[in-house]
Amino acid sequence: MVPRLLPSLEGGRRAAAEDAGSSGRPAVRDGSAAATATDEEAGFQVGPEFERFSQRDDVFCRSFWDPSVRSHRSDMFYETYRTPKMKWRSADGFNRRDYALRNASWHVTDVFAELHEGADRREGFLDPYTAVREGPGGRAPVESPEEMARQLKRAAKTLGADLVGVTGYDERWVYTHNYAREQEEEKPQELSGDLKNVIVVAQSMDRDLLRTAPSALSGAATGAGYSRDTIVLLSIAQFVTNLGYRAVATMNDSALAIPFAVKAGLGEYGRHGLLITPQFGPRVRLGKIFTDLPLAHDQPLRFGVEETCDICRACTDACPAKAIDGGRPSTVVHNRSNIQGVKKWTTDAEKCFRFWSNLNTDCAICVRVCPYNRDYARWRHRAWQWLAGTPLRRLALWLDRVQGRGKRMAPGRWWEAGGDVA
Repeated sequence: MVPRLLPSLEGGRRAAAEDAGSSGRPAVRDGSAAATATDEEAGFQVGPEFERFSQRDDVFCRSFWDPSVRSHRSDMFYETYRTPKMKWRSADGFNRRDYALRNASWHVTDVFAELHEGADRREGFLDPYTAVREGPGGRAPVESPEEMARQLKRAAKTLGADLVGVTGYDERWVYTHNYAREQEEEKPQELSGDLKNVIVVAQSMDRDLLRTAPSALSGAATGAGYSRDTIVLLSIAQFVTNLGYRAVATMNDSALAIPFAVKAGLGEYGRHGLLITPQFGPRVRLGKIFTDLPLAHDQPLRFGVEETCDICRACTDACPAKAIDGGRPSTVVHNRSNIQGVKKWTTDAEKCFRFWSNLNTDCAICVRVCPYNRDYARWRHRAWQWLAGTPLRRLALWLDRVQGRGKRMAPGRWWEAGGDVA
């Protein structure tokens, strides 16, 4: 349940990108590590004090073994996702129908996560997915990494992916160890370093549901995103396996998703610590497939997010937990749940999770208020994104404020609307 680093996009390029299901950036010749985008191209600032991250230190894992994070409220936070009977709150957005929809939205992902709990595996969250059947044997010929990448993206879109990009394996973003929940200790990393290509997919989340954040109802957007992500990841992994190549599907497990997504050209890193995409803003869930299928790599895209976030404080000001960095990017870390040695905006994960526990559902206020959280099927929102990518971005942010976009919608109104309430 973890919601987890250009010029303007003119209409022709946007349409071509959406048709291809990719980032819209040109792919690089050859699927080798040398073809992967550099840190400078991706906007990463990694210092000599960098240390790889163990999943045991993720705040959600710490909420099971670390008494400084775990509490009665955090236990109840998890319990309400599966308990058939509980005391329902009367507050709008937190009644039985809201929790019923939220929990139903998680059902598909939970089924796969619980398949091998007897073996101390929680696939998709703590361990890679294994529900992929053996392929027919023999490897299908590949005309070129470029052509294979084009076909892969076409297939991924057909299988339900909203966005697809390809980059190279980078051990820095792979967890040193996975986490065994039953034993409450580290266990060996399962990923093999010889799977040199990473397919990154993004699934959009329902914007109207997220407008009701914070609420149990808005949590249905998160759960539905994860359930779709599970189906798409397993389907793409099966496609690659059927071609005779290896494919390991991962979601929140095994590696940090955002650095791979940035290098795969899906978006930029935002102040709130989330990926911001040109197509959906921060309203996405991410998944990764590690593979030896020869694939050309995509290049990072820049459309003004870093410059806009540098002067915008919408998420910082709206965060009830005061967990979101309001200053300039730095290497400051708040606690062991932050990665060491990367200069960036860093969110205080402990404060964020404590608010979630007290709220008894995931929050998403930062997603709701983000100026990039827009419906880009509408021309006025595409025009706003273009303006935010120019030196007139202060005007874009002023327009965002005066238009009142990002205000919370009453959850009861969502139930009554029966359709788009924008």
